[in-house]
This record gives sequence, structure tokens and C-alpha cells, in this order.
Amino acid sequence: MNLNKILIATFALLFAVAFTACTEKGPAEKAGEEIDNAVENAGDAIENATDEAGDTLEQAGDKIEDKTD
Repeated sequence: MNLNKILIATFALLFAVAFTACTEKGPAEKAGEEIDNAVENAGDAIENATDEAGDTLEQAGDKIEDKTD
């Protein structure tokens, strides 16, 4: 799946939940905050995973470059 699509969907969901959480009171507001946190954590996890994958690919490219020099 395309990373951009995942990030767009994550931010859209975060916005929708945040907007809904602002209008709710009591237990629903708490549930909305928990969902906000879960979505934010998922976004952070996706960002970390893509950063790690990029680092791994960069290291692999460096190794290939070193072997071909």
C-alpha cells in the first residue's frame, strides 16, 4: 500500500476523531481522546517504520557501492 495513502488516511481519521471529540462530553469525550491517542501512535509507528526502512535501504546501497568500488 502506498505510504502517502496511509498517511493521508491516518491524518483524515485523526482530524475527524479530533473534531468529534471536541463536541462530545463525558465518557464519549474520553473515548475520543483514547482514539486520538491510538491514531497518533499509529501514525508515529508508521513514520518510524518508514524511517527505519529508509535507513536499511540506504545502508544496503552503501554496502553495494563499497563492493563495486
